[in-house]
Amino acid sequence: MRRTLLALSSLCALLFFLVPRAHADAAYTLKIATVAPEGTPWSEGLTQFKAMVEKNSGGKIAVKVFFGGMLGDENETVQQTQRGQIQGVAGSTGAIASLVPELNVLELPFLFRSAEEADFVLDGVALAPLEKAFRARGLALGFWSENGYRSFGTSFAFIKSPADLKGRKMRSQENPVHLEMYKAFGASPVPIPTTEVLTSLQTGVIQGYDQTPLYASAAQWLSATKYYTLTEHIYQPAAIVFNKAWFDALPADLQKVVLSSRSELVPRMRKEIRALNPILLENFPAMKVQVYTPTAAEKASFEGPAKVARDAYMAKASTTEKELYKAITDALTARRGGK
Repeated sequence: MRRTLLALSSLCALLFFLVPRAHADAAYTLKIATVAPEGTPWSEGLTQFKAMVEKNSGGKIAVKVFFGGMLGDENETVQQTQRGQIQGVAGSTGAIASLVPELNVLELPFLFRSAEEADFVLDGVALAPLEKAFRARGLALGFWSENGYRSFGTSFAFIKSPADLKGRKMRSQENPVHLEMYKAFGASPVPIPTTEVLTSLQTGVIQGYDQTPLYASAAQWLSATKYYTLTEHIYQPAAIVFNKAWFDALPADLQKVVLSSRSELVPRMRKEIRALNPILLENFPAMKVQVYTPTAAEKASFEGPAKVARDAYMAKASTTEKELYKAITDALTARRGGK
C-alpha cells in the first residue's frame, strides 16, 4: 500500500516538473480545487490536465490546482466555483449535487450493475440533460472522472445485511440520497464533511462510513477501520466543473482547448482507477483491515431497502430529476434486454 502511494506520488511530482509552465503573461487563470490528496490518480489526472491546457493554449491559460482540501471541503469549493471565487472544482457528484440536484439520480443505490453501465449512461443518455442542468446553476461541465463503487468500512463488523447497520452511527455524505439510503438500511446517518471523517472515526463520533477503496486509502480512513465489506452499493462518478461565466468568457478556441482533454483523460482516468482498486484491496490486510466479499444472497438482502430509498427520494424529486431517472432506467432496461 505504502509503495503504491509513494509510486503515484513520485509520478505526479515528476509530471509536475516536466510539464511546460504557463507563460507569465497568461491571459486567463484557472484555479481548480479538490479534496483529493496528492499521490492519487485524481491528482495525476489533474496534473495531466494542467499540462495539456497550458501547452495547447500556448500559455494563455494558467492552471493552478489545489489538492487535499486546501481551499475547503467539497461542498464549500463547489459553492466557491458557482460564485466565481475560483474557476473550477474537481469533486464527487454527491457533493456537486448540492447545487445540481439532478446529479442525485446518479447516486441512487444499486442503480448501475456495472461500471460499463455507468459509462453508457454518463457518456450517452444523461450527458446532454446534465450539461443543461449545470449551466442553469452557473456551472459548466468539463469532463467526468471516477470515484468508483462505494462500500462499507467500519470499526465493528462486516456488513453482510442491512441488519448489521441497525442503529450504527455511520458517516453519510451530505447528500439526501445517501441519507435516505442509510435510513432505509436502519443506520443512524451522521452527515459530516469529508475533511472531518478521519477525526470523527478516531474519536468514535461515527462507527463507519461508505467510500471507495481508493478514497478510503488516500484519505487515511483505513487507519481507523477494521472491516471493509465490498457491497458496492453506489457507483459514484466525479466531475471537473467550471464557473460558467468564466468559461463563457473564454474565446471559442480556448474553450475547445479546455474541453479537448475529455476524449483522452476520461477513459484514461477510468482505466487507471479501476485497475488500481484490486491492488489497493490486496494491501488492506497490511493496514490491519479485513476485507469481505458478500455472497449473492447477502448482497440481494440490500435490494429491497435500496428500492425503498430510491422510491423515497424520487417521490420528492423535481420534474427534471424524474425525467432524467426515467430516461436512465428506460435506457438501462433496453440495454439489459428488458430485464
